[in-house]
Amino acid sequence: MNSAQTYLNEASRVLEEIRTSQMDALQDAADICAQSIAGKGLVHLFGSGHSRMGVEEVFPRYGSFPGFHPIVELSLTYHNQVVGANGQRQAIFLERVEGLGKTILRNFVLKPPDSFMVFSNSGVNEVVVEIALEAKARNLPVIAVVSKAHCSASTARHSSGKRLIDLADVVLDNCVPAGDAMVRVDGHPDLIGPGSTVGVALLVNSLKCLVAEKLTQQGSPPIVLTSSYHIGSEASAARFDECFDDYRARVRRVYGSTE
Repeated sequence: MNSAQTYLNEASRVLEEIRTSQMDALQDAADICAQSIAGKGLVHLFGSGHSRMGVEEVFPRYGSFPGFHPIVELSLTYHNQVVGANGQRQAIFLERVEGLGKTILRNFVLKPPDSFMVFSNSGVNEVVVEIALEAKARNLPVIAVVSKAHCSASTARHSSGKRLIDLADVVLDNCVPAGDAMVRVDGHPDLIGPGSTVGVALLVNSLKCLVAEKLTQQGSPPIVLTSSYHIGSEASAARFDECFDDYRARVRRVYGSTE
């Protein structure tokens, strides 16, 4: 078996572990999200580093819908330069600076029935922990999306002594082993092939399906971004406008506008 097959086998293991261990947590998380969205609130999404990908996987994507509010801080997530200005070193440094999370959230009006979904494979860096602390201080439910194995084995870095799993109302485990990488290549000392992105994508897309199901059952079916492949170009374009208008109306409040 070559290393690519090994990786795919590991990814299949992640899928199966999520299927067998995370359904109750997904239902609980979907209840939180549906309550926020049905109440004209928002599910705020935050992640630093590569966890930004989890945020963007939720919304806006085909098959997704308004009610989720991505908060992406470029100073923590813009990895394209790698070195130089806006480089990886700066992002790694900043995600461990206490006070930055609180400063970020000062830009938004946050109140019930809002909730938070915080993405972090390790669940211990200062910024993501501080985001969760600030959400809890406002009585907003927190859903953590982490590697439970990694977070549980890690020492808290924030001065509160808390990790993300210590603060969350619901923990969604991406079921990836501590350290993220999953494949050992013969002759090489290091593990290769991270799995957290696969696990997170499986979790959040399963979650979106459950949230849409709950909202529809409640008589408030979401406005779904739908490909022209399914409904034709004209209807798809109209749906995008309807979806983005709904999103704009929802987020207007969190930016301090009452118009």
